[in-house]
Amino acid sequence: MARLKCLLYVVCMSGMSNTPHVPMIPTGEKTSWNAIINSRNFDNINIDSNAILLDVLRDSTGMLGVKRGCDLGTCGCCAVLIDGVPKLSCLTLAAETKGKEITTVEGLADGAHLHPIQKTFAECGGSQCGFCTPGFLVVISALLNENNNPNDKEIKDAIEGNLCRCTGYQQIIESVHAAANILNSKEEVEDNTTAKVDPHPGIDRIQE
Repeated sequence: MARLKCLLYVVCMSGMSNTPHVPMIPTGEKTSWNAIINSRNFDNINIDSNAILLDVLRDSTGMLGVKRGCDLGTCGCCAVLIDGVPKLSCLTLAAETKGKEITTVEGLADGAHLHPIQKTFAECGGSQCGFCTPGFLVVISALLNENNNPNDKEIKDAIEGNLCRCTGYQQIIESVHAAANILNSKEEVEDNTTAKVDPHPGIDRIQE
């Protein structure tokens, strides 16, 4: 009896394996797409006409800093800037952004120099597990471009569409204020490739 059940299971599974996969969203017609992403031209990318921008950025342009979170527009992980305006890439058709300028988290740094908000997120504990961080960084960079001295309410209003399970948000708010101080002081963020001091002084190292 046990052997018979096993054979029936194998037959059923083999039949299922031959069943064609039916996507939830019908595949659209192919179309050519282009955009300027992080100051780099991407031309003649072949995409489905109903492709979501999040998928195109990750799968066709290699911008893996754009995270897939809820797919419902409630978490903010997938936020990017489209012509300088924060948008949720999981709710945006790629076709709507054809020819536009898109900035992802990869485009915030200036070469080896981090954007001030990237620097202060690391220093103030604005990032812990890090999964939500790209969305926060992109949205906050847009805020600081418009307002280089935001108060707590303005910061909270700007990031209300971004969810974080780790920090409790206070460290994120502190990071924004610290970044604003850097921008207002005209301080240049150090070259991120320079050697760093020991983050754990006083801890004996094993001599090899």
